[in-house]
Amino acid sequence: MLGVLGDLVEDIVVWVAGPLRHGTDSAARVFRQRGGSAANVAAFAAGQYPTRFLGCVGDDPAGSGLAAELAGHGVDVRVTHRGRTGSIVVLIDDEGERTMLPDRGAATLLETVPDAWLAGLTHLHVPAYSFDGEPVGTTAVDALRRVRAAGGTTSLDASSTGMLEGFGRERFLALAAELAPTLLFANRAESAYLGLLVDGRPGPERARLTATTVVTKSGADATTIDVPGEEPFTVPVPPVGEVRDLTGAGDAFAAGFLAAFLDGRLTGRLTGRLAGAGPDAAGLREAAARGHRCAARVLASPGASCAAD
Repeated sequence: MLGVLGDLVEDIVVWVAGPLRHGTDSAARVFRQRGGSAANVAAFAAGQYPTRFLGCVGDDPAGSGLAAELAGHGVDVRVTHRGRTGSIVVLIDDEGERTMLPDRGAATLLETVPDAWLAGLTHLHVPAYSFDGEPVGTTAVDALRRVRAAGGTTSLDASSTGMLEGFGRERFLALAAELAPTLLFANRAESAYLGLLVDGRPGPERARLTATTVVTKSGADATTIDVPGEEPFTVPVPPVGEVRDLTGAGDAFAAGFLAAFLDGRLTGRLTGRLAGAGPDAAGLREAAARGHRCAARVLASPGASCAAD
């Protein structure tokens, strides 16, 4: 089973029609829905592979409603209830690009992960947002260590350059080196900021993550996969029709990639390759291709929702 630990919040997605007009009204469409990077990954992955979400929501109707909505996607939801449920205002411009205003609320208040929540997990995925704030930061690190100690694999997502700047670039790199995740997902800006992939080549900090395969997304451009000790290779992104809202595309990609990684048809090949048993670019290419197909489904819909949902 895939486990995903992190934020479950309400997204208030605003599709702005034209530039924002300071001091007066600006035309827009507003959508309210379930959000949070970790919850998005869990929702997208659940239809492809058994998935469990671990987190904290508010002790309020909003938190109960979000947990129920996520469970409706087939996710095994394990949450505690404390404080108030968080929310994120997501401003979407005409090109689909996002500006996010997060108030994570109860998502930062996860104090402990019971053994029962980790039972049966073969992989744990944690967006870096979960390292930013306490007690959830300490809790996330502890859960990743426990899954690794039990023989599972792990992955991180770099989340956002804004979060990384606030958390600290060196602090994040040191933590990633210590945790040694099997996979690290990042977009092009995040990977360059961390010094992991610069202009398509391994950056100055790449050697610090000796056990981690770095997967760098570049929007409509090819995804780069950098396996330790090997030359990076790219996987092209198929053309997509309408692109209205990029929110959740990276989470959907991670969900598709991880589902393929954990799928019985690929697990032996991928884990064998990542353990140093010999090159198998085919398995990694297939995982990226599934990630691309999953991401393409969200680009025409508001927030982290699929056009077919």
